[in-house]
Amino acid sequence: MKPPLDWTQFLALLEPLHERARLTARRLAGSCADGDDLLQEALLRAVERLPGLRDPARFGPWFYAVLLSVHRNRSRRGFWRQFVRLEPLLERGYDPPGADGNRETREREGAARMTRALSRLPAVQREATVLHEIDGFSLPEIAAMQQVSVTAVKTRVARGRARLRRIYQRLEGAARAGSASPEGRSRRDDAEDENHEQTG
Repeated sequence: MKPPLDWTQFLALLEPLHERARLTARRLAGSCADGDDLLQEALLRAVERLPGLRDPARFGPWFYAVLLSVHRNRSRRGFWRQFVRLEPLLERGYDPPGADGNRETREREGAARMTRALSRLPAVQREATVLHEIDGFSLPEIAAMQQVSVTAVKTRVARGRARLRRIYQRLEGAARAGSASPEGRSRRDDAEDENHEQTG
């Protein structure tokens, strides 16, 4: 039997995917700070579970499974039931074009609306949608990470897309009307989707 991996080996395996995992965590969390917290918690959990990793070649899917597990636990505790915003433009020191910075404002508002929409998805749908549509993972890769069948992942992505369209349309409509998003309806939809996810 091979000896368990040590800390040095763990860091060597993590290094090639660290940046991608950090971005995934931020997208799942909906903000840079919360995403970094999610990644740090996942790293600690991964170190604890490291002796159970039998095949170093499978480190990538194994680590993402840990990351998604931590994200789901936080979601069940209600950690994500708030609207948060991304700050990618500020992070890279973005200067608004033109005198009034209208393009920056539009970009920030668009990013905020998408983040708010993602935050309304049940955890497993948000994971599948972010991993597939934004991070570019294949359905079989996501199935390995979420530890479900490819068919289940397809269903989650399809439901996530449909729900995002509905939520985004409501947010766009609310923005044009100058009003807040319709919380009551969103919460009813949340409950319906959570019930769907209970069975798969």
